[in-house]
Amino acid sequence: QLQLAESGGGLVQPGGSLTLSCAASGINLDYYAIGWFREAPGKEREGLSCISSRDGTSFYADSVEGGFTISKDNTKNTVYLQMNSLKPEDTAVYYCNVNRAGYDYWGQGTKDTVSS
Repeated sequence: QLQLAESGGGLVQPGGSLTLSCAASGINLDYYAIGWFREAPGKEREGLSCISSRDGTSFYADSVEGGFTISKDNTKNTVYLQMNSLKPEDTAVYYCNVNRAGYDYWGQGTKDTVSS
């Protein structure tokens, strides 16, 4: 059974950093791309970044390019999202996502609050 488990969220001051983790089970990330999304209060879920299965090519939304970095450790079947220079508007619940056979799998999300 495919499962995704995000962790690493919390309260951080503006300008601070957080690293989120997404541990995948029931799937081998050597063969599937995986992405990060977020859902801010009152807003639609937004795609942030994804990383390809084989060569680790990464893609970023304009809103986070230069500030967020996606990476993965295939030995741990885990994907990370390093977030720097955080702003209050980065406050959201962050989710990882895998699409397999046309079906989207989501984790439970991890909440990130950027506030002084």
